[in-house]
Amino acid sequence: MKRLFKFSLLMIGIVFLLSACQGISSKGMGNSGFFHDYFVVPFAKVIHFTAELFGGNYGLAIILITILIRLILMPFMMKTFKKQQIMKVKMEKLKPEMTVIQNKIKQAKSKEEQMKLQQEMMGLYKKHDVNPLNMGCLPLIIQMPILMGFYYAIRGSKEIASHSFLWFDLGHVDIPMAIIAGIMYYFQSKVSLIGLPEDQQKQMKMFGLLSPIMILIVSFSAPAALPLYWAVGGAFLIGQTYLSKKFYQTHPVKEEEASK
Repeated sequence: MKRLFKFSLLMIGIVFLLSACQGISSKGMGNSGFFHDYFVVPFAKVIHFTAELFGGNYGLAIILITILIRLILMPFMMKTFKKQQIMKVKMEKLKPEMTVIQNKIKQAKSKEEQMKLQQEMMGLYKKHDVNPLNMGCLPLIIQMPILMGFYYAIRGSKEIASHSFLWFDLGHVDIPMAIIAGIMYYFQSKVSLIGLPEDQQKQMKMFGLLSPIMILIVSFSAPAALPLYWAVGGAFLIGQTYLSKKFYQTHPVKEEEASK
């Protein structure tokens, strides 16, 4: 189950990485198509409308919409983390029985015996209401079109490219802003390791560095509006991850709740 969870997260990271790189190297998603019409265009209109409310301040519009999107997604992400912790409690409860069956499977001398033991394993999962394929990754996948739609709306806007915010031009590369974005995701990866066993922290460290490295590399050649978007999103994720850890890991989900 842990392998499946790590694989799912890795695939999401790869999809985000490829999409981001494609956006930087091309002229966007094109002028038509389902994704462009139903994700990019609506976000572009929302950005322009919000900017007009604040005197044409596109930097502030990006910040406000990024926070709004993250706030909308936050309950789903918190629920996903809670579900993972509940599953962890259940897995710890059935671990002794599971280990016995796994050892029997290793020692099985025929395929028929292995199949019988695997069915016994499935019965054990059913007994403890554990589904190894259901780790609550769906919200992680659902959020990708939303975030990428906003990403391409920012990148494809000529109005954003012609405006400045704070010390930088939104349409030009800004190294300090790129570094800030990378730092935010680095700290988010550090916060995600809080409360994990030391051996698990070692396993997750390399994976945790993927996002900040990717963000940093892309931001060095991207208009500053994009690292601004990533920096704000990264800062929000630090708080969200900390809250998730505080409520559902530092104070583990009770076994009675896990059995519901």
